[in-house]
Amino acid sequence: MKRKLVLIAVVVFVVVAVSAGFAIASAGGDEQPLTGSDLEKATAAALAHTGGGTVTETETGDDSSAYSVEVLLADGTQVEVNLDADFQVIGQETDDDGPGDQEGPGDDD
Repeated sequence: MKRKLVLIAVVVFVVVAVSAGFAIASAGGDEQPLTGSDLEKATAAALAHTGGGTVTETETGDDSSAYSVEVLLADGTQVEVNLDADFQVIGQETDDDGPGDQEGPGDDD
């Protein structure tokens, strides 16, 4: 009987822990990587704006913009180019996270 209670307690703990993990992961935001023609248009707009570089990440719904494109410039600077729904540049900022939102120098998050 005691063994059965311990087993039930362990199962409940695992279910709660997994559920909490999903809740934390989903609270991170609803940004999704761009694909297809949206990816092509956003990449072209961002690279035209920065004068070149390498796109390291794209996503939707970031920082009050329709699209966000992270670009690694030739000097090693990572910038985030924000675009509206028509792929027009509405802002640019130095990105203190590395590609894939890895912690980087000066990161304030």
